[in-house]
Amino acid sequence: MGILSWIILGLLAGLIAKAIRPGKDPGGWIITIIIGLLGSVVGGWIGSALGWGTVNEFSIRTLLLSTGGAVIVLWIFALLRKK
Repeated sequence: MGILSWIILGLLAGLIAKAIRPGKDPGGWIITIIIGLLGSVVGGWIGSALGWGTVNEFSIRTLLLSTGGAVIVLWIFALLRKK
């Protein structure tokens, strides 16, 4: 995928992850994109490790993996902020 596709996927994954895990999270749309991009990396890694596929093309599976990864990133970030 091109860089623009990764940014759009990151924004979508970050927005969905913030909706799934509401609460006081920092940042605006740029932080949402960064969280979504990190989530894409985490989701792609987990998906590859479990044999579910990778995050190479834009599909529903890719969005779900990215969103799951973004929820994990948000959860870890929230744990680190509490300390």
